[in-house]
Parts: sequence; C-alpha cells; structure tokens
Amino acid sequence: MEENKIYQFPVVCTRDVVVFPYEEVSIEVGRPISLNAVRRCAESFNNEIFLVSQKNAMIDDPSEEDLYTVGTICKVVSNHKKDGFSRIVFKGIARARIKSMTTLAQTIMADVEVLNDVLGNQEEETVLVRKVSKELETFDALANLIRPEVIAEFANGVSAPRLADHIAQIFPFTVDKRQYLLETLEVNTRLMTIIKSIEEEKQYAAIENDINQKVRTRVEESQKEYYLRERLRAIKEELGDVPEQSEDADSIRETINNNPYPQAIKDKVMEELARYEMMPSSSGEAGVIKSYIDWLIKLPWWQMSEDNQDLKLAEQRLEEDHFGLEKVKERILEYLAVKQMTNSLKAPILCLVGPPGVGKTSLSKSVARALDRQFVKMSVGGVKDEAEIRGHRRTYLGSMPGRIIQGMKKAGTINPVFLIDEIDKMASDYKGDPASAMLEVLDPEQNSLFSDHYLEETYDLSNVLFIATANYLEDIPAALRDRLEIINISSYTELEKAAIARRHLLPKQLKMNGLKPSQLKIDDEMILYLIKFYTRESGVRQLERLLGTLSRKAVLAILKDGKKSIKITKKLINEWLGHEIFDYGKREKSDQVGTVTGLAYTSFGGDVLQIEVTHFEGKGKFVITGQLGDVMKESASIAYDYVRANAKKYKIDSKLFESEDIHIHVPEGAVPKDGPSAGVTLTTALVSSLAKVPVKADLAMTGEVTLRGNVLPIGGLKEKTMAAHRCGISTVIIPKGNVKDIDDLPQTVKDSVKIIPVENVSQVIDLALVR
Repeated sequence: MEENKIYQFPVVCTRDVVVFPYEEVSIEVGRPISLNAVRRCAESFNNEIFLVSQKNAMIDDPSEEDLYTVGTICKVVSNHKKDGFSRIVFKGIARARIKSMTTLAQTIMADVEVLNDVLGNQEEETVLVRKVSKELETFDALANLIRPEVIAEFANGVSAPRLADHIAQIFPFTVDKRQYLLETLEVNTRLMTIIKSIEEEKQYAAIENDINQKVRTRVEESQKEYYLRERLRAIKEELGDVPEQSEDADSIRETINNNPYPQAIKDKVMEELARYEMMPSSSGEAGVIKSYIDWLIKLPWWQMSEDNQDLKLAEQRLEEDHFGLEKVKERILEYLAVKQMTNSLKAPILCLVGPPGVGKTSLSKSVARALDRQFVKMSVGGVKDEAEIRGHRRTYLGSMPGRIIQGMKKAGTINPVFLIDEIDKMASDYKGDPASAMLEVLDPEQNSLFSDHYLEETYDLSNVLFIATANYLEDIPAALRDRLEIINISSYTELEKAAIARRHLLPKQLKMNGLKPSQLKIDDEMILYLIKFYTRESGVRQLERLLGTLSRKAVLAILKDGKKSIKITKKLINEWLGHEIFDYGKREKSDQVGTVTGLAYTSFGGDVLQIEVTHFEGKGKFVITGQLGDVMKESASIAYDYVRANAKKYKIDSKLFESEDIHIHVPEGAVPKDGPSAGVTLTTALVSSLAKVPVKADLAMTGEVTLRGNVLPIGGLKEKTMAAHRCGISTVIIPKGNVKDIDDLPQTVKDSVKIIPVENVSQVIDLALVR
C-alpha cells in the first residue's frame, strides 16, 4: 500500500491485543458492531479490515477518544463461527494512523493513513541485528518463542523491520509497550527497545530461577520432614503409642508458625515440642510438657484490646456507674488523656484505700468498662505462699503458674484492668513473703520483665492497668506502698448514701426481684430512716441488703395479698425489718462529769466513742477497762501522767491520786480503732472527773496528747467529723495539724458542725469544760 494515501476500512476494536504487520493473530470476536465490521469487509473490502486497540479494555462501546490513533490494516485469513462468537485469524499488512471515524449501518468505518518504516543508519542497524541474534542464541526462553522458519529467514538476511515486528508480537510485552513499538516507525529505535527489554527479562528470569531453586529446596526439605514424621508416626503406632500425640504436635507447630509469638517463646515451644514428640504418650512427663506448652501458646503475648479514646464517653460511663468519687474518676480521665496525647504510656498502679462497702471493687469494674478493656480480679487476702504470685517451678508435682499469669490467660489480652483485692491482708510464713513477690508485679520499672517460676520466660505486664484495694493503708507493707498511687475513698455521707440508693441500689433490687418502680414506692425520707437506724457502715453494702429485703417482702405481699402497689412507711419498715438497730442520733442529753464524747475511725468508718472516768476511795490504783488495745492503753497512761503532773493547774487535789482509785472505762472499746487518737478525750475525762466539772454534751473531740500536753494530728478526720454530724454534735475539737484536711470534708458537715483546731490540751479543757 502507498504511503500517505488515505484508505477506508471497517474497524474492529480489540481488547489488550496489538497486531503487527506480517504477523498472524487469532481473536475471538463477539460484539455485534465488530461482527458487522468483519461481515462488511468480506462483502466490500476484499477481506481487508483495520484493527485498533482500546485504551481501556473494560469499555464495551468505545468512542474515538477511547482508542489509540495507530493500528494495523489486516487481512481476514479464516473465520470460524460458534455459539454467537467468531474465531477469526487476522494477518497484519501495514501500520496505519486514523484520520477520521464514522459509524455507518452499525459498523465503525475509519479513514486511515498508511505508515511505512523509517530506516536509520545501516551500520547501526547491522550491529543491532547482530545484538538481537546474539540475544536469541543466549536466551532460550525467547528462542523457543520464535518460529524456526523466521530464524532461517533471518539467517538469510531477512529485513530488520520484519524481525523487530515479529519479536514484538511474540515477546511478553505489556499492551502499552506493544502499542509503543507499533507507533515507533524508526526501525533502529524499535530494535534498541527490544534489546533493552530482553536484557531486563534475562535479569527477571535469573531472579525467578533463584527463587524457584529456593522454593524447590524448601519443598524438598518439607517433604523430607514430612516423610520422616510419617515414619516416626508409623513406628510409634507399631509400639502402641497413641498417634494423637503427633497430631497435637503438628497442630501446635502450625499455631506457632502462623501467629506473631515472640521469638524466644517460639524457640522454647519448639524445644519442648521436640522433647514431647520423643516421649511415649504413657509417660507422666509427656503430660507435664504438654501442659507447659499449652500455657505458653494460650497466654496473650501480642493480643491487645483497643482503648476507648472518647473522654466524654468514658466520663459518662463512670458517672453512670458511680455517684461521687470525683478524685478517682478524675485520675482515670487524666490517664486516658495523657495516653491519647503521647500515644504510649506505662499503665499506673492505682491503690484504692477505704472502708468496706464504699465501692472499690465495683469502681474497678467501671474503669474497665470506661476503657473498653477486659476485667480480671484476684483476691490476695490471706495469701501466704509466694508461689501464689510467682508460680511453682516445673520440677514440683502439680506445678502451675502464679495467679498473675493465670489472670492474664483468663483476660486474653496484654492490657486488661487487673484488680488485686485486699492487698493489705497478705500474710507471710515459712513458704515465703508474697508481699515481696508482689513488688515486681506492681513496680512500673520492673513489671515489663516479670518472671514467673513456671513459665521460665519473662512476661510483659507494663500494659496492664493494675488497681489494688485495701481497707487500711497502714497494713500495706511500706516497700509495696511506695510503688502505689494511693487514692483514698472515704465514707459516704448520709446524703450521698441516699443518692446512691436512689440512683443505683433501688433500681438494681427492683430489677432483680421483678418489680416495677410503681409497685414499690420508697421516698428519700424512708431511705434516710433506713440509713440512720438500720445501718452502721461507711459504704452501702448493708443498705443494699435492706432494700433487697424490702423488695422481696413487697413481692410476697403483692402475690399473696393481691396488692398492686406498696408504699414504704416507718411502720412497715419496723414490721418487716424489726425495731431500730442503731441509735445514731443519740448523744449525751445533758452535761456530765467525767463523760466525754470521743471520735474514732473504725472498720465501719467514723464512730462516736463515750469515755467514762470515775474515782472513789481506794489505794491509788489506776484501772482501765473496755478490752482496749495496746495503743489506747498507752494513751490512757499518758493522759493519767499528764493530769497528775499538772494537777495544780487544773485545781485538782494531788492527794486524790494516792487516796482514791481511778477507773477509766470505754463502753465500746472492743470495736477495733485505727491508730492513736483518744489522748485528748481521755485527758479531758480525767480532768472533768477529778475536778468535778461537767463536760459539754454537744461537743466531741479527737487527737493524741503528749506528756507535755501537745495535741498531735490524727487520721480519718473526714469519717470522724461525719460521725459527729450524724449524732447531732455541734462542735468538734481537732488538732491544729489537721487543718489541711478540713477542705476534704463534705459541705453539709462544714455547714452544720463548728470545727475548732487546738495545739495544746489546755485549750481543749478550756473549751470542753462548763465553767
């Protein structure tokens, strides 16, 4: 065909196919518009047709913009029709460029311009042809693709354009690369592109051969290992061993290889697995090894739950679950905020200290809920054996990991909320000191490498949010206390208890007993009545029990007596719960000689303590009764010696100490008290009795005294002042050293109780005695 001459042909748009001149290509044609073009070329164009490739193979109805501009004029060699498709063999004739396109009678027609090859420098062409020849000889993958007759023609001096087009047709080029070679008219440029592509393919082939060799080697090793294991399995079956042992080993090996365990754990498991497979299944040690392997693979090593990053949602969850406890909630939110800001933070070791029933354990659960973490609880009250914490060594019969590792397995993640309950009640004996073992667990600088005797591998506890609980801070060992972030949770006021009962306890009991709010009505006045006269606690545990009792009795009354709704009254409470148990509002009605109201911090929270002193004719004996502990006996002895030394100051006849016996009695002394705090009370009672001056009935006091009369600070001020408030006492004397604690008191207490700080016992006596 003549160059630069315009010809018109029907058009077939191909998908991912480029045809070169003189090359034959078989294409399956199915689109109606393409079948029309093939039919039309046979009828009117001497079986000549124009093939052009689509830029995007996914387009079913391409426009001119969707086609390349250069294609190939082809001859239809054969046409085999089957199932609506035609298998057509096209042979390229010449390159051509589209000048214009139209669609006539559902057939694409194109005016095309024939493009001829552009020959370059003859010497350069000769060199390039020789280079291609050499590549053909040295690259077997390419030589196998070229037809022998073409190689023969090439040897006889076939044209360079023909060689370039043939290689471009059969070489595994991309469609874009083939189209580029089709559009490149300069023969030398096409040859250079082909040579470069062959060299790149050689490099890829070398890499592929190397990879194939490695894969082949690994497959051979795997087949060898499989063959040996099968032989070992057969030998064991002949010996009568259970074949499940090998199946277990295969399963464990697959688990280890398919999961991101630490390398040290993988090595340890494989080492133990080799021993396990060599042992008869009837061997006792095989069971020990299998149990050890199970612990290693079932412990969480990388599994981590995602923390809730929504601070508002976390705060909302804490508020829903608990009333008050602002400091604890604030600390948890601080932890979340800093963790979110830094994106990495070692978990703190929190310790909630407070009386029973104030919500330490339930608060820990709420923290886990707020953080979206797993919750695990471990109680260490009464634990004496160090192995409970660190685990037993595997040499012992029945050995197992410590309770820390057991808890981590139960949690299933490496970052749970881990509650260590009653940490102040750990004991020690000849088996070890569990409190010392707990140091490694609760030290943020050490617990990333926690060592359990059973595991024999270090375990990272640094992501765990440990929360410890205790009733008495003083009972936590000093070294352990130093590693804890102490958060004090004090007693609830009556109003706080009422709010907790209304918001949490009563709805919970109604739901547990199948009652609707309309079926059991109890107002705030009755809840306060229950708190004052039927409970004696810092928390709300007994209050919840009482509400549960009322709910159950209401259910019985509704079902038995047919009542639709029950309103709780004092009369009904007395009938269902019995008479009032406690006298909270009871205090001395009138000023008394030798009787002083003291304040104490008991296991139930704050409480009032009446101290009585009398003296009578005798021989100067000093008697103390009330089953007091050593601390209060010392306080009484100090108070006695101080009063005796300062008798003249308080207008007391010094002869009384020799001619009369003095008796101090604490009616509720059997109730455990927290530390020294009764010195000023005992001193005031002694002075009142010996000087025969009454003490104000609406006044209470707390503080310890020295032999010089100085008043020392005490603990539990909040609980003590709340106890005074409950009893209707209007004035409380406290040590001046406790002024800093006044800010922690509830506002209701500060509004109704006058608090007077003192430095010396003389000030106490001046304030307390009625002159």
